[in-house]
Amino acid sequence: MLKCTKCMAPLKGELFNTPEMSRCPSCGVLIKADVFPALFRELPTGNSGETLLMDDEAACFYHPGKKAVVPCSVCGRFLCALCDIDFNGRHICPSCLETGKKKRKIRNLENHRMLYDNMALYLAVIPMMFIFPTILTAPAVLFITLRYWKAPASLIPRTKIRFITAFFLAGCQLLGWAVFFYSLATR
Repeated sequence: MLKCTKCMAPLKGELFNTPEMSRCPSCGVLIKADVFPALFRELPTGNSGETLLMDDEAACFYHPGKKAVVPCSVCGRFLCALCDIDFNGRHICPSCLETGKKKRKIRNLENHRMLYDNMALYLAVIPMMFIFPTILTAPAVLFITLRYWKAPASLIPRTKIRFITAFFLAGCQLLGWAVFFYSLATR
């Protein structure tokens, strides 16, 4: 519940969302409280699951005293109504959801990705300022480009132009180093 900012007395519902300023019933200070209608709604309670009444009924894997209502779509464990997570039309248990999140097997739980195309491009461009590190970074860029070409890119669709540019720059750097070492060897 909302409280008066001066005396901290709880405010009544008729003081909310009024067009003009209202007075606090306790201290009389002028206040205006605009709230969302959700403040007045009761919170829905979750389903706690039915108690297991007979021995021949399937029990929840995580709560042996609760009646199973559905098997997990991933591992097949029986789940009570409390453990059942309806995710994209599939029934998943909490441990499979956590495992899918950690191993990034559930695509809709992903909220960030490693941008290997940016990494390859930065690794190709920044060392060119110092020239000598390119002897190490150019092969690394080629490896990253070839290894992660088919890896999922950004969550937002992107082109492969960063990979192509990085690959081209790394190839030019390696070609430059090859010409340099060849000229040193043929002197």
